Amino acid sequence: MYNAIIIGTGPAGLTAAIYLARANLKPLVIEGPQPGGQLTTTTEVENFPGFPEGIMGPELMDNMRQQAERFGAEFRTGWVNSVDMSSRPFKLQVEGLGELVSDTIVLSTGATAKYLGIPGETDNVGRGVSTCATCDGFFFRGKEIIVVGGGDSALEEANFLTRFASKVTLVHRREELRASKIMQDRVRGNEKVEWALNRTPLEVVTNEIGVTGLKVRNNETGEEEIITASGVFVAIGHHPNTGFLGGQIDTDENGYIVVKPGTSETNVPGVFACGDVQDTRYRQAITAAGSGCMAAIDCEKYIESLEHQSAAAAVN
Repeated sequence: MYNAIIIGTGPAGLTAAIYLARANLKPLVIEGPQPGGQLTTTTEVENFPGFPEGIMGPELMDNMRQQAERFGAEFRTGWVNSVDMSSRPFKLQVEGLGELVSDTIVLSTGATAKYLGIPGETDNVGRGVSTCATCDGFFFRGKEIIVVGGGDSALEEANFLTRFASKVTLVHRREELRASKIMQDRVRGNEKVEWALNRTPLEVVTNEIGVTGLKVRNNETGEEEIITASGVFVAIGHHPNTGFLGGQIDTDENGYIVVKPGTSETNVPGVFACGDVQDTRYRQAITAAGSGCMAAIDCEKYIESLEHQSAAAAVN
């Protein structure tokens, strides 16, 4: 029986673990197959406060984990198959660990970037392939970059990357874009952006150093070509890791957890959400960490209320 179980170990979950452990609540943190979350696939992180020279993503996550452990957080590895939130205490079925029981749950399972599923793509994440322009754009100053996608997010990233790149080529498999007209007009007015529409990505081309381009097929002519670039940014969306919740937690139309504005509270009392699993807009390490702090404080206050209720019941 635990006071709090945190599911997920990205910046949000680890920050929540630090705060709950410092509150002497001895939280259990369940790590999935990728401890540390998406930052463990990132090379240098230069926009997390406190590291003027930058820090490697895996090192940052390891530091945060050690900090949580120092204050008494427990870490166990397993895959959460299901959670019963119909009554408290909550029951978690965890592969490799069996059934775990807790008064509260902090959901920090994150959102997974969607990939194209082409050769050379995931093998070169951190070596020229990225899913986060604000994280990695700086490293491509003065270089040619490709952005793949046709929605608002892709066009926003393409526009943002022109601050650094000498040229940004936007690749989309259709002739028409899904992005809003105002976003299309904004990007079409950017002289640094070139267009490669109606082209299907086939392979990320690399050498011993990293990415050198993207092989595409012209859907109209059937011809293949290689678009030269030092970086390929895949911007075709994310999917939140909420499938295991079985519809017990309110989500938006895309599956992101809905929290009460200004808090980390979900529709189920005692269940809190933080990080990218509830963030459709920012998706940054520092905002995830901040929301992890919020979740821990909300969770601590909820546990205090349970203790007061128990004490009052005992008196009566």
